[in-house]
Amino acid sequence: MKLGIVPVTPFEQNCSILVCQETGDAAVVDPGGDIDKILGGVKQMGGNVKKILLTHGHLDHCAAAKDLADRLNIPIEGPQEDERFWIDQLPEQTVRFGFGYAKVFEPNRWLNDGDHVQVGNVDLEVFHCPGHTPGHVIFFDKEDRLAIVGDVLFAGSIGRTDFPRGNHADLINAIKTKLWPLGDDVQFVPGHGPMSTFGKERKTNPYVGDGA
Repeated sequence: MKLGIVPVTPFEQNCSILVCQETGDAAVVDPGGDIDKILGGVKQMGGNVKKILLTHGHLDHCAAAKDLADRLNIPIEGPQEDERFWIDQLPEQTVRFGFGYAKVFEPNRWLNDGDHVQVGNVDLEVFHCPGHTPGHVIFFDKEDRLAIVGDVLFAGSIGRTDFPRGNHADLINAIKTKLWPLGDDVQFVPGHGPMSTFGKERKTNPYVGDGA
């Protein structure tokens, strides 16, 4: 699988482009905005976008999902259904933060823990990781040892839990019971900032490392 990262919105959110090298089929993960910039990245990678995947419902991760889905006539998969709480607030969120106006939408497929998503011949396993938001999910490519974790975990930090329906204990539990068992060698793309590995974060992350 080929991975491309396109920072979008003033929040510099890492929109990921995943391309199956065997089929050319692609998925866009967390299109928070800047659709033309995202499509430019897709063109550069030579992918044919077949679906949109969402980790959670915050505006910087999904505000452009409906417009992109309509433009390309493709489905939206994810997050977990508890994210309806945030998706229903998108118009208010986007206007408040100066993003214009984003439409409320209904994903074609809500995802649950243990589900699988296909991008061409690439199989992504879904893990429900609440805490930052109630219906947050992450995507794991077991073969390439790569995870797309949204705002659950960052290099040197963890997701905020002071938003409505955030829960710090749930977030820590999700990281330790869902992410760490996947393996220290797993690289991950966070919602913001540089990539890291689970092993490095277990050793050095002051919030959720083994010594925390």
